[in-house]
Amino acid sequence: MRFRNSILSVLISYSCLLNAQFTVDAELRPRFEYRHGYRTIFPDNVNPAAFVSQRARVNFSFEKEKLKLFLSGQDVRVWGDTPQLNLSDKNGFGLHQAWAEVVLNKNLALRLGRQELVYNDQRFFGSAGWAQQARSHDLALLKLRVGSLSVDFGFAFNQDAENLTETTLTSNTYKSIQYCWLDKRFKSSSISLLVLNNGEQFIDENNEENNETRYSQTIGTHFKYRKNKFKGIANVYFQFGEDVLSNTLSSSLFGIEGQYAINKDIKISLGGEQQSGNDFGSVSNNKNKAFTPLYGTNHKFNGVIDYFYVGNHKNNVGLIDLYIKSQLLFNKRSDITIAIHNFSSQAKIESHNSKQLGAEIDLVFNYNLLDDVNLKMGYSQIFDSEGLRIVKNNFNKTNNNWAWAMLTIKPTLYKS
Repeated sequence: MRFRNSILSVLISYSCLLNAQFTVDAELRPRFEYRHGYRTIFPDNVNPAAFVSQRARVNFSFEKEKLKLFLSGQDVRVWGDTPQLNLSDKNGFGLHQAWAEVVLNKNLALRLGRQELVYNDQRFFGSAGWAQQARSHDLALLKLRVGSLSVDFGFAFNQDAENLTETTLTSNTYKSIQYCWLDKRFKSSSISLLVLNNGEQFIDENNEENNETRYSQTIGTHFKYRKNKFKGIANVYFQFGEDVLSNTLSSSLFGIEGQYAINKDIKISLGGEQQSGNDFGSVSNNKNKAFTPLYGTNHKFNGVIDYFYVGNHKNNVGLIDLYIKSQLLFNKRSDITIAIHNFSSQAKIESHNSKQLGAEIDLVFNYNLLDDVNLKMGYSQIFDSEGLRIVKNNFNKTNNNWAWAMLTIKPTLYKS
């Protein structure tokens, strides 16, 4: 009888494994860059930068009836930053994602752990995938799905370590966030609403009793419409509350884009975006009017040479970005995108009547060599103006450009 029960237990366990899905995939992404004015105006009397950075990932995905598990480990390096006979790598291997999702019922699931947050067009919450390290969050996520309605509730509380006293955070991230995202899909359109309460740690080095979490709020909507050859999107966001320096925050973002497919090979897009800013690039009378796209994939917007909102341009004069893009498909495996941006400030620039910041041209070539291998190459040229030199506090009149080439290899190693 015991022998029969043992065999039965093995068969039941094996049957459960047969109903589960297990996948292992990998990514290797080396990227060469030539920087002669990337992210800021190139200074005089220095040489341009050139290097190869690389991201290597291994992803493990497990899924059965009411449980999902995902682990993503990654190594990020620059070729040469570690000696050949090394004792340890400079950055080391780390976890990009590590989360489990428990299905509570047919409509509700709870996801816990380190995870990417990607919503809509990634304007406010995105993976920042262009950066080799990318972005992920440690949080609890409650997911509700009812037909065409999706609702997410996110909660995070960050701390440096398992302390015995105090909860002051010293690392460079938010202290806590709470947010709700709602998305409703229709036949030809969808609309989303995001409400975020964002807490940042304030530290008074002279008096620890003044250490506190200061909260700002963001509320925004994303609208998407598609019919026949036309596709349109719109973003509207408002920020209020207070920033980490206790300034009153009152800012906004408005964006709109329309795309039309002339034929199966050519798509044309026209768009514009305005982000509010502070006159003369500084907070006045404790009122901060500069919008901050806190956790978005900012490299995707406002020109790919990253002069605005990619680790820069915070609490500055804001931005008005008017652009036209064209995507040309050569065949099923390759295409080229051409974008032209005109930049100006939303607020006043110090001792300068014009708000013009400059213009940018971006070229990106995309080619799928194999099903698991993709090649991208790009070139960007920015034509700066006097206003941009004032904003960047760099008055060198040099040629500012950037070129890159990236190979992405993403095979599936195992799937059951």
